[in-house]
Amino acid sequence: MQVQCWTRESAEYPVELLDLAQPPRELYAIGRTSALSRPRVAIVGTRNSTAYGERITRTLTRALVRGGVSIVSGMARGIDAAAHRTALEEGGNTVAVLGTGVDVPYPVGHRLLHRTIAEHGIVVSESPPGTRAGPGAFPRRNRIIAALAPVTIVVEAGFRSGALNTASQALELGRVVAAVPGPIDSDQSRGSNQLLRDGAVLIAAPEDALALLGVSAPQVAPPRPLLPESEQKVWDAIAGGFVDTDALPAATDLTIAECLAAITSLEIMGLVECSLAGEIRRR
Repeated sequence: MQVQCWTRESAEYPVELLDLAQPPRELYAIGRTSALSRPRVAIVGTRNSTAYGERITRTLTRALVRGGVSIVSGMARGIDAAAHRTALEEGGNTVAVLGTGVDVPYPVGHRLLHRTIAEHGIVVSESPPGTRAGPGAFPRRNRIIAALAPVTIVVEAGFRSGALNTASQALELGRVVAAVPGPIDSDQSRGSNQLLRDGAVLIAAPEDALALLGVSAPQVAPPRPLLPESEQKVWDAIAGGFVDTDALPAATDLTIAECLAAITSLEIMGLVECSLAGEIRRR
């Protein structure tokens, strides 16, 4: 995999990083730069995630990716990994920010995830290739996650977690911090619930996350039920718009009685509407 190196003067260097008190002198990258050209949201959370936290992460990520949003996270176990994997499964864009060199998967067990993100998204780091994890590496990594996205969503976080560090750095940058509420007796939700108590934006549904990014979920038409033969013939005959009811027998090879019965059935199913002039069209 080819490693790119961007300086602050490079066209590819994300301008959002210049908001940092100490922007990276160089940013190394492996993957597709197009993943950085879309609206972005950071989704972060605990490594010791619960089934609830991972389920909510998948739900939020699916909605955001379908809205054209790129997912930024730190490729850690738990919530981070769930966000990256869901974005990839949906065919969306994802950005992994590492505290190691861009070519050093961390944790080691995420070698396959690292390779998949490098092929279909992008992996970035300020550390030179080959750099191993060291003291202070991950708080420095977290500031880049916070800077890259205008919104950081914390799904689950304990009191002393990297996710809270990312949220704190996002607040210092003037970014929006949001959190998902969790059970009050869950250690994994103590930090995220504290964020909400202290004023973070509440994420109670995927639409809340979409609204923070100013995007809308794509409207997906519900699947049409299989229709009996007569109803199907009428449905096909009105594909082009309004059709006069009297013209349906010739168009469908049905009797007028059969056409009227089919229209009534389609109306009950909510698939068609009739005008006062006796015309019918699809809803």
